Amino acid sequence: MTNWKVILNIAKTHLLTKMKSTVTASLGVTFGIGAYITLVSFMTGLNQMLDDLILNQTPHIHLYNEIEPSAKQPISLYEDFENSLNVVHSVKPKQSQLKIHNALPILDYLKKDKSVRGATPQMRAQIFYLSGSIELGGNLTGIDIMEEVRLSNFRDYIIEGSPEALRNLENSILLGAGLAKKMSLGVGDRVQVSTVKGAVFPLKIVGIYQSGIAEIDNIQSYANLSTVQRISGEAQNYITDINIKLNNISAALPMSQKLEKQFDVKATDINTANAQFETGSDIRNLITYAVSITLLIVAGFGIYNILNMLIYEKMNDIAILKATGFSGSDVQLIFMSQAMIIGLIGGILGLLVGFGLSVFIDQLPFDTEALPTIETFPVNMQFKYYLIGIVFALLSTFVAGYLPSNKAKKIDPVRIIRGT
Repeated sequence: MTNWKVILNIAKTHLLTKMKSTVTASLGVTFGIGAYITLVSFMTGLNQMLDDLILNQTPHIHLYNEIEPSAKQPISLYEDFENSLNVVHSVKPKQSQLKIHNALPILDYLKKDKSVRGATPQMRAQIFYLSGSIELGGNLTGIDIMEEVRLSNFRDYIIEGSPEALRNLENSILLGAGLAKKMSLGVGDRVQVSTVKGAVFPLKIVGIYQSGIAEIDNIQSYANLSTVQRISGEAQNYITDINIKLNNISAALPMSQKLEKQFDVKATDINTANAQFETGSDIRNLITYAVSITLLIVAGFGIYNILNMLIYEKMNDIAILKATGFSGSDVQLIFMSQAMIIGLIGGILGLLVGFGLSVFIDQLPFDTEALPTIETFPVNMQFKYYLIGIVFALLSTFVAGYLPSNKAKKIDPVRIIRGT
């Protein structure tokens, strides 16, 4: 029967008598785990921030009418040319409304669907922002502001003013940050907008919107849906877009295909709309985990080398232990215990170092106009990263300790005592 108390005491004695080697091995684990925690927390936090920047502003499914050429040209309708190869040059898009047919019944249908978290109507209008004699082209989108806040974190992108002010005040506008800067306007000022038909409307600025994407902020503004409908001279059922958020984002593709056939509209799911972005995000995560695992493996090799050297230095001790009645398995357990103690101490210290560095990075100011709501560097301190860190520390030290300890198990004490 194994006497663990004796084995652990011998392992402790070995570690304390070779304090320099013990500290070096422990620090190898500490810095390996600490670097892993810091890197994976920072990189996943940064990736999450970039994902949120794009995906928070993208609906899971977007319904709209797309302008495209007719599938069948007039010549295809003549039976005389039915079996002929018809080539039509300079095909023009067909004249069609941007308005979604039966938009309000579609919204009611979607809101009753249990898989839908929310559906918001929008109306997009091309306008000109008037600043003295200058006309700046842009877009004005009519929205249900409080539903957008609930479903899309819209509040995070309002750097001045509030969404409640837009909801409560008719003829008001959330002006794009780039436009506000160009026209030297702020909350409380008025801006005149002109439709493509020439009608001019004054709107009060109740907030400044900044998406973090300069091209959008230079042209995009938001108003209440009813305000944009009135400016454009359209009825209350005139809706050009419906944005849908689902409870399960993985259902976006099949549901978009279903809605496209069911309501005869164009339906684009989030994965199709952001395919390139998703690929980039996956590659960044892959690089992050690859570098992190490499750090842990390097720490494991350091432990192996130190324990291997320790066994060569302790040859006489091993011979004496075997000569006094310790079995090969007992000797192996002694050196395995040393490895596991180093892994445990180094791993815990590594977690503390990683946590400390993550907290430090999280407090560093991160000031950029592209991301106005982010004040400090993003850090994702999830418990699973710390669990992975300590498990890998113990696993790597176990593997690193097993190989040299197995060699110690097979040492012949007679040959060492004879000096051969």
